Amino acid sequence: MTETTQTRTAPDGAYDAFTPRSPEYRLAADALRGLRQDLFHDAFAYRPLHRRAVDSARAGRLSGRLREYAAWTPHGVVVAAGLVAMLVALANADSRLAVPVSGLLALVPVLLTLVRPVGAFWVSLAATAVSSLVAGDWLSWPWPPGSFVSHLVVLTVVALRTRPRTAAWMWVLTAVYGFAAESLHGQGFDSNTGPMLVISALVLLVVTVRHIRRQAEQEVTAQQTVTAHERSRRTLLEERTTIARELHDVVAHHMSVVAIQAEAAPYRVQDPPPELEKAFATIRENAVAALTELRRVLGVVRAEDYEAPDAPQPTLADLDTLLANVREAGLSVEKAVTGAVRELPQGVELSAYRIVQEALSNVLRHAPGASARVEIGYVLGGLGLRIVNGPPSQPSLTKPSPGTGHGLTGMRERVSMLNGEMTAGRTGEGGYEVTVFLPVTTVTECSDDDGAGA
Repeated sequence: MTETTQTRTAPDGAYDAFTPRSPEYRLAADALRGLRQDLFHDAFAYRPLHRRAVDSARAGRLSGRLREYAAWTPHGVVVAAGLVAMLVALANADSRLAVPVSGLLALVPVLLTLVRPVGAFWVSLAATAVSSLVAGDWLSWPWPPGSFVSHLVVLTVVALRTRPRTAAWMWVLTAVYGFAAESLHGQGFDSNTGPMLVISALVLLVVTVRHIRRQAEQEVTAQQTVTAHERSRRTLLEERTTIARELHDVVAHHMSVVAIQAEAAPYRVQDPPPELEKAFATIRENAVAALTELRRVLGVVRAEDYEAPDAPQPTLADLDTLLANVREAGLSVEKAVTGAVRELPQGVELSAYRIVQEALSNVLRHAPGASARVEIGYVLGGLGLRIVNGPPSQPSLTKPSPGTGHGLTGMRERVSMLNGEMTAGRTGEGGYEVTVFLPVTTVTECSDDDGAGA
């Protein structure tokens, strides 16, 4: 049996499409693509130079009219540089015809950088060629004095308004133009291409370093903003975790009491009916089930090394002990209570205590030597708190501590959890004031709501 081999002939050019490109080829292609994008694509697009933003620090030293003029400072600098280039061109013109033409050819490219920066570069090269022919100054070839100054200004302004890659391409094309003009003119004449390339390289290097530094500063600022945001979110989550732990202990205690009382209630009644025993058994079963579910869900917020406090959670009754500890730390604080003192829900008592504790800690950190006042108002429908301090005293030997900067976040979380209201801000005397209202629902209101729901 004879084996037949068939050979297919690929069409011309088909193999080239699958030929892998060399790194040099890809590098050259990327470079040409960048050149086309930077200096050829929409080269004469309208890109006006925007007014400069005057910051508040500088604006405070200027009057209204001068503040307006300060925003146009970059435009004025460019126009002044163009006028200098024009004066140089006028001073070196040899004939009457060359005087106005050389002046305009030096001024127009510089002014064009204000509205069409990339196009101004091409106009500058064209103006240089025309100015060389009009001036007839073969001793300054290929850049007459006015065009020399004008082209340097154009390179600088365009580099400032674009990116470093554009500046590099402009320098390369400037070198190509200079060497091409020298080869066309011939030898035997003084050329200023070397000084042009050296000076422009130094200028563009400074501009590129400025671009890189500004970009680095923007990246650092953006990173700091993201870091501050993440730190704030982390602090908020930590504060919520702390609140959840405390509420877990409070609610678990009450649910345990409900379960125990429901189990013991039938034994306190002589010959209780079966319906009553069944009702108390159902209450106990539901309380135990709720307690188990509560421990399972809220238990996940506990860290591995977290230990439940041995002592009960603090309440407003323990506020005097807190104030005594604060006074030992050097803070002069007084307490004022208004209204009829009554027992509040444990969650409200705990949150009120923590809010006062955090507010006084902020006074110790941020206003050393200041005096503080804690006002507690038992009003109809809730509890009012007001913690106010004066300005830090000058003779204090301690320095303000920066702290974490998130103490108010924890207070707001506690107030929000109880559907309360809170305001915080500086006082007219230079101190700080925190005002909180925590609503308290009475037993009668709860019974009315339950009845309405039933």
